[in-house]
Amino acid sequence: MKKIYSGKVRDVYELSDGQSLLMVASDRVSAFDVIMNETVQNKGVILNALSSYFMERTKEIVPNHLISSQPSKSDVDGEFVKEMIGRSSVVKRCEMVQVEAIVRGYLAGSAYKEYQRSGTIHNMAVPADLKLAERLPSPMFTPSVKNNVGHDENVSIDHASELYGRALVKEIERLSLALFDIGSKIASEAGLILADTKFEFGMIDGELTLADEIFTPDSSRYWDASSHVAGVEPVQFDKQPLRDYLERSGWDKVPPPPSIPGEVLQSLSDRYQSAYAHITGSSISSWLDQCNEAFTR
Repeated sequence: MKKIYSGKVRDVYELSDGQSLLMVASDRVSAFDVIMNETVQNKGVILNALSSYFMERTKEIVPNHLISSQPSKSDVDGEFVKEMIGRSSVVKRCEMVQVEAIVRGYLAGSAYKEYQRSGTIHNMAVPADLKLAERLPSPMFTPSVKNNVGHDENVSIDHASELYGRALVKEIERLSLALFDIGSKIASEAGLILADTKFEFGMIDGELTLADEIFTPDSSRYWDASSHVAGVEPVQFDKQPLRDYLERSGWDKVPPPPSIPGEVLQSLSDRYQSAYAHITGSSISSWLDQCNEAFTR
């Protein structure tokens, strides 16, 4: 199979029909748009499994690119590498929209830093005196745009509309808020808070289509609901420990990144697996068993 793309986490291969792709989620981990030198055990498997879980549950809201998250030998060309089982999906080819659709339900991350500086979120007005990890009055669509060089850029809805057209951005906003609503409900039933998340969309035959991943610990902030208190750093089930370590290290967020200690990597692996178990009620080993069975059929 011909590799046509390698991103921060995913590698993409072209399949023989020309219309579908094999997308492989690696164990690479990135922060601040920079890939670390180390990997996180089973991370790619968990990302693939969670995206499959949520795409099945949101396909009535928006079509997605997923054809199969458990490919069989008949789905792929050439020799299928054993290590790809569990972390690979066959997906439809689509033309990606260069708007990262971020939805925030709580004040955290780069939005909290901007709020501390200017009292705004993505240059948009919000109430005064909000605390860290406080629930926003309503979920906010806060887009970013992809830059060819350097980090993605947080922008206002108006700025994104100037770049890509108001009708397209408004439809992305509508779909993103609808997805966030169902994701928040599923997380709440699992004892978690979905604090914020990001989506990526593409176009297939002129129709907006959800692509890449959805509601994974890579693309979302998950917090423990039972211990959540506004103004206090939440108990988290995402890659925040990596971000925290890098912030403390003094790194300037420009490649190359510093070395990541083993305990930070293990913490990430444990948190990702815990998030998967909370949400699905199953283990990642059960997912791998299903994928192996599907492949050998």
